[in-house]
Amino acid sequence: MALIELDNLTRFYRLGGETVKALDGVSLAIDAGEFVAVMGPSGSGKSTFMNLVGCLDRPTSGAYSLDRQEMSRRNADELAYVRCHQIGFVFQQFNLLDRLDALGNVEMPLIYAGVERRLRRDRAAAALTRVGLGDRLHHRPTELSGGQQQRVAIARALVNAPKVLLADEPTGALDSRTSLELMALLQSLNREGTTIIIVTHEADIATYAARLIRFLDGKVMSDANQRMVDAAEALKALTASAAMEKVA
Repeated sequence: MALIELDNLTRFYRLGGETVKALDGVSLAIDAGEFVAVMGPSGSGKSTFMNLVGCLDRPTSGAYSLDRQEMSRRNADELAYVRCHQIGFVFQQFNLLDRLDALGNVEMPLIYAGVERRLRRDRAAAALTRVGLGDRLHHRPTELSGGQQQRVAIARALVNAPKVLLADEPTGALDSRTSLELMALLQSLNREGTTIIIVTHEADIATYAARLIRFLDGKVMSDANQRMVDAAEALKALTASAAMEKVA
């Protein structure tokens, strides 16, 4: 059953005296439990697509439904509620608060949701443990590696049990090995049932998704399922190769 449905969705902007068609008649559906990669050159519409799916923007026309609930005409407060409770966001820049430890950063969405202190700390700790940081609860961002900071950001995105996780260039600030570790984590979360949509400009990162959607000039140019490369196996191969090079 479709979790996300877009029907002839458009997003037009006025720039000077011209109309920019950032998204031009996009229709597609994404089922619950899918792992989707979105690619396209700058200005292709992929970021506008993510902003609309994430309820950060409203379409000019067309319809967008999340979990069979129409989003297109909701007011600002309703959209804020959806973002807080149904959508998790992960960005290239981790957007962590340096004054808070990992636990405090992951707690933030629960504070906005009105969850009482003891319960939110338990849920934040569980989310950090889920992403492999159960032993880093009280480390501040400056005490964590880039990959660990991104894991904190993922835990924060997951702590409210969202319907969908949106990741915008999540590996852009990471080295190749750490990127593989992150993709292995996302695949693990996907196997547990999390619906994931990732925007990336890296073709190799897109291979770790089971479906690839390409945008160009505000339109979907291609949309196909693909064989998902196992990131954990790729990480093992990279480790073995590095060990052999070290011996040699």
